[in-house]
Amino acid sequence: MKGIIKSLSAILLCSVPVMGFAQNSAAVADSSKAPVVHAKAPIKPKIKKAKIIDREFSMGLRLNTDGWGIYAHRGKTKSDMKETELFYNVRYWELELDEKKHPKEIKRTSDLSTFNDTKPRAFAYGKINNFYTLKIGYGNRKMIAGKPDPGTVSIHWFYSGGLSLGLLKPYYIDLYDGTSIKYSDTTKGQFLDKGQIVGSSGFAKGIGEMQFAGGVHAKTGLHFDFAASKKTVLAIEFGGNVEVYSKAVQLMANQKDVPYFVNIFGSIQFGRRW
Repeated sequence: MKGIIKSLSAILLCSVPVMGFAQNSAAVADSSKAPVVHAKAPIKPKIKKAKIIDREFSMGLRLNTDGWGIYAHRGKTKSDMKETELFYNVRYWELELDEKKHPKEIKRTSDLSTFNDTKPRAFAYGKINNFYTLKIGYGNRKMIAGKPDPGTVSIHWFYSGGLSLGLLKPYYIDLYDGTSIKYSDTTKGQFLDKGQIVGSSGFAKGIGEMQFAGGVHAKTGLHFDFAASKKTVLAIEFGGNVEVYSKAVQLMANQKDVPYFVNIFGSIQFGRRW
């Protein structure tokens, strides 16, 4: 009897660890079926990028050693620039209207107008033609020094070239006898006689007699940008210009007529960027 009891006790002792292992395995199996909760990553707010400033429009006034002019620029930065808003490199179209004056051209008034009971009118003695030029060109402007930050000065090198159209308008003068004449072989004597000249006939006289001369031009110089904002253009320029035309241009009597013009200039430029 004692032997039977010992055998049953041994069996119970061996079954206890097996039952515990089975329960642990079942718990592990049940835990694997539970849903896994993952922490959500924080949503970053979208940052709106500033619009790139890559275009500009400006106008300017140019004073040349042989006259004056007005011009307009329409520019765009190069597409392969990484920081286009800094305007390191701008390509632009240029439209310019100039008036050329001969170095010998001097304005004066005649005393004859007082005897004619007319208001004294200035005239340019010996001037044969007014000469205007309409130019269209394409150019490039590159920054070579200075900081691109607003409010500081940056220095740029520019160059451009294109086509020119010269417009010659006859210059008329009024004489003491009431006639109005322009320079020609037949009127040369009266035209250059200071004792008969009353004054200029006015700008409108001779417009219908304009002649044209085609040509080309090129210019280069330095551009100093003083703009206080990236969205504004405020600059001065200094440089040189060359123009060549299809025929000699007659400006003054008793002076050599040439088909080319070379000058240096200074200009002021203002506008906006977007």
